[in-house]
Amino acid sequence: MVQKYNVIVVGAGHAGSEAAAAAANMGSETLLITMDLMSIAKMSCNPAIGGIAKGQIVREIDALGGYTGIVTDSTSIQFRMLNLSKGPAMWSPRAQSDRVKFSVKWREMLEQTQNLSFWQDTVTSLIFEQNKIVGVKTLLGAIFYADAVILTNGTFLNGLMHVGQTKIPGGRDADAPSLNLSDELKNKGIPVLRMKTGTPARIDGRTIDFSKVKEQEGDDKIAKFSFLPNIKSPLKQRSCYIVYTNIQTHNTLKTGFQFSPLFSGVIEGIGPRYCPSIEDKLVTFSERDSHMLFLEPEGENTVEFYINGFSSSLPLDVQYNALREIPGLENVKIFRPGYAIEYDYFDPTYLQLNLESKIINNLFFAGQINGTTGYEEAAAQGLMAGINAHLKINDKEPFVLKRYEAYIGVLIDDLINKGVDEPYRMFTSRAEYRILLRQDNADFRLTEKSYNIGLASESRYNMVKTKKQHVNNVIDFIKTNSIKPSEADNLLLSLNTPEMKQTEKMYKVLLRPQITIKHLLQCSNAFSKFIDNSEIENLEEVLESAEIQLKYESYIERESLSAEKLKRLDYVKIPGNFDFDRLQSLSTEAKQKLKKIKPKSIGQASGIPGVSPADISALLIYFGR
Repeated sequence: MVQKYNVIVVGAGHAGSEAAAAAANMGSETLLITMDLMSIAKMSCNPAIGGIAKGQIVREIDALGGYTGIVTDSTSIQFRMLNLSKGPAMWSPRAQSDRVKFSVKWREMLEQTQNLSFWQDTVTSLIFEQNKIVGVKTLLGAIFYADAVILTNGTFLNGLMHVGQTKIPGGRDADAPSLNLSDELKNKGIPVLRMKTGTPARIDGRTIDFSKVKEQEGDDKIAKFSFLPNIKSPLKQRSCYIVYTNIQTHNTLKTGFQFSPLFSGVIEGIGPRYCPSIEDKLVTFSERDSHMLFLEPEGENTVEFYINGFSSSLPLDVQYNALREIPGLENVKIFRPGYAIEYDYFDPTYLQLNLESKIINNLFFAGQINGTTGYEEAAAQGLMAGINAHLKINDKEPFVLKRYEAYIGVLIDDLINKGVDEPYRMFTSRAEYRILLRQDNADFRLTEKSYNIGLASESRYNMVKTKKQHVNNVIDFIKTNSIKPSEADNLLLSLNTPEMKQTEKMYKVLLRPQITIKHLLQCSNAFSKFIDNSEIENLEEVLESAEIQLKYESYIERESLSAEKLKRLDYVKIPGNFDFDRLQSLSTEAKQKLKKIKPKSIGQASGIPGVSPADISALLIYFGR
């Protein structure tokens, strides 16, 4: 069987699913190949989406026209907005999802996507014509040709799972590994490296003593990821629970250290610094007598729970006995133990900013095979790879987001310019412009860009334009209208903030830390009447956006000016074949890094570690700036 497509996506995890949807929605005839059509976008680790910085990424995916936010909102069983005690740049949405229904919803949405076909099989080799990818071959003997191929193999490339001294070839949850592809790409000159990740045991909720654990409920107001209206979860909301390890737990865990593949050298891959196994924690934080763990429900009705914070590759009996030392889990039963998994990944510095290989034309990489960890980072890369594969085969300019435009831009820029030596995880601290890259304004930042390249729909674009106009109208009203002491003083006193001495602009009153825009609505009849007459459909989002822009105006302006300086550097292009050795004023380290990364602009060059401000000045002088 031989068939031809515009784009082939290999792997249907979070990266592959977003890649296939993006390419197909932009008009490419797309084929999604996966080993198991029943495991599309499977939540291999914890049943949750979002979190610190990750939530911002999901909102950006949605603003661009991706599916992750919609699927999460449709299957969530708990929602929390994290970091509300901090400034809005740090607010991060997070949701627990029903693991099974999440995957089912993803498949449903993909099946409803035009131009998208499916094939259940394993890709065993790639087809090249010199330095260009032209297709794939599968285990069943099928041959598929394509103008572009996107690899999103996750943890399946030469995957090897560890439980104590037991080793099982597999890419996830006893699924078969993907073999051969790593060797093919290594022979083409792409470095193949090794990483490790892990997952904790799943336990039977019927055996948890809930009288001994601390309940963690979701927010009373259930917010969402998607900017689209009328998308919400029909599912019953559930609580998570907090438990703590203790000295007895730790002592039991330590009895298995001699059998741990992590400490014996059996596992060679580098593990995630920011999501360590429980045995890692005991060694790294040896002074601590206790560690917090979260019991997260796996679905709306199931009794299965995920133990967040207890990832382990220790022997089965050690995991089981240690869990039973935790208050509340004395009689716990395990559905399946935790395990570690090693897998191949490819050096992301061998990619261009559009996620296309620098060595093999029209071959794109996305997800954990680029050295990242997490559903959200994978989905973002998949979306960008799907967009850029379509653009490349249609002879259009790449779609690249800058560091000052999106967390997705920070993620990809970090991967390509800095590389990874451990599984990469996004944090708000990685973004220099996080007051600009808030979760509330992702649609203002990105939807128009997506509409201009043919992904975001016209109806979504018009919705954003209308919302932006409403926000600007609210801001103008508050800046130009005043409020009298007689209207506001009672409220101000109740909020322990001084009375007004005279009539003031509403804007000045709003700048008080205790005052919110909803307080102005309570005490100003003129403002309340204005809002009623405006007939704003998504009022909560409009008021929140207006309030943030007003309260943080000076900070936003300061970061915008800083971003403008970097933007000017992006306009100074560097030819693809430029010989950096000809500039003697460049440092030796800068020459080495610039020749490896091959930046397309001086803005990109300025983000490469080892390229100093003096090196950037030398480049600017050479290019006449």
